[in-house]
Amino acid sequence: MAERARREQLLANAAASVERCRKCEIGGQRRNSVYGEGDPCARLMVVGEGPGETEDQLGRPFVGRAGQLLDRMLLAIGFAREDVFICNTVKCRPTLDDGVRLRNRAPSPEEMANCRPYLDQQIEIVRPHAILCLGAPSAKSFLGPKFSITKQRGLWFEGPAGIPLMAIFHPAYILRMTGGELDATKRLVWNDLKALRAKLDEPPPRLPEPEIAQPSFFDADL
Repeated sequence: MAERARREQLLANAAASVERCRKCEIGGQRRNSVYGEGDPCARLMVVGEGPGETEDQLGRPFVGRAGQLLDRMLLAIGFAREDVFICNTVKCRPTLDDGVRLRNRAPSPEEMANCRPYLDQQIEIVRPHAILCLGAPSAKSFLGPKFSITKQRGLWFEGPAGIPLMAIFHPAYILRMTGGELDATKRLVWNDLKALRAKLDEPPPRLPEPEIAQPSFFDADL
């Protein structure tokens, strides 16, 4: 309980720092920062790309239609939303003014770089057993620009601090699918989710036993 309280306080302090942050122009445009939420001792951290309109309004990650689908995906492998920690690569909504309304856009490399210390800090505090990236932009923020979501989704990579990391299709991408394409994508995602569950069910790695210095019997006075 003491460790949980300590992590909760660290996350709260970091969230306050994000709320004050104005490194990027979007920091002055958004309604709310969207730091992240969930179990500070979560075994699984879910990382998306960035907040959308609904998230910007409520200050919470993944609360629109894509978030509802994410909740169902996690429940399918035995995780309630409150059991995991959910966040994004950037903590403010990136927007594009098309003359009619503000629309969502992908975060720029500069915005992702400015926000990266906050994401790294979240990983350091929560210390998850696995990281699940939703979509290519999130995965590329860890694995580099050559990552291909179509070819490399469902594979395990070494993430920060050696934490196993997997990327799957973003829930928003799945929601845009129809017909047979949707059925095929759902099968791929389900296989990826089962692999994620299997990884988290593995026993934690056993730490090496400390070496015990051998006494020097022959130097002792007999």
